[in-house]
Amino acid sequence: MRLAGSLRIVVIALCVGLTWILASVMLGNQGAFPRIQKLLTRPENSPAPDAKPKRHKCGLPQACPDQHFSFRVVSGAANVIGPKLCFEDRMVMSSVQNNVGRGLNVVLINGVNGELIDAQNFDLWAGDVNDLLKFIRPLYDGTLIMVASYDDAATKMNEEARKIFMDLGSTAAKELAFRDSWVFLGAKGIEDKSPFELHMKNSKATNKYEGWPEALELEGCVPARTNETL
Repeated sequence: MRLAGSLRIVVIALCVGLTWILASVMLGNQGAFPRIQKLLTRPENSPAPDAKPKRHKCGLPQACPDQHFSFRVVSGAANVIGPKLCFEDRMVMSSVQNNVGRGLNVVLINGVNGELIDAQNFDLWAGDVNDLLKFIRPLYDGTLIMVASYDDAATKMNEEARKIFMDLGSTAAKELAFRDSWVFLGAKGIEDKSPFELHMKNSKATNKYEGWPEALELEGCVPARTNETL
């Protein structure tokens, strides 16, 4: 009985002591138990445990400035994974949307207000290049164009189509060849070459996939056009 009473006194004393220590730490007594306080408190500048990284439009690492549109264009991977074309946080074309296919996947955007004009796929392996030409010939100044290749986008490409893409700001369209990977954003009425373009040649020495180069990903912020520039 005496032993049980002694243990009870020891347990009570330990509980009181721990309670006093925790109270001192939580109430900010800097002089008492500084190491314990450091372990139990969160630095002022550290993020809250439940803080999540802020998501920006189209998954960009940072937000675009005012009067700019966000975009991301990803080419197809070999002939297996379809391309993705996102504009202002809207996935315009992708396998999920079930509106991409072999050849060129092309999106037209109003460069002033960012509204979608049209989005279509053109098979340039077994299809008719005239369908593509009818789509890109009548563009008006200020129209933005996004392009992503999938599988092969060059077999049926003719000189007129290449010339139109070059007028839209492309430098790679002139030499685009069988199964090359290509992503591009240009504009009707552009005065210089577009800074938004990537091109990967189909080469046995460098291909990531058997018979195809690696997929390309292009993202950024494109300035909105103004009525004065049209």
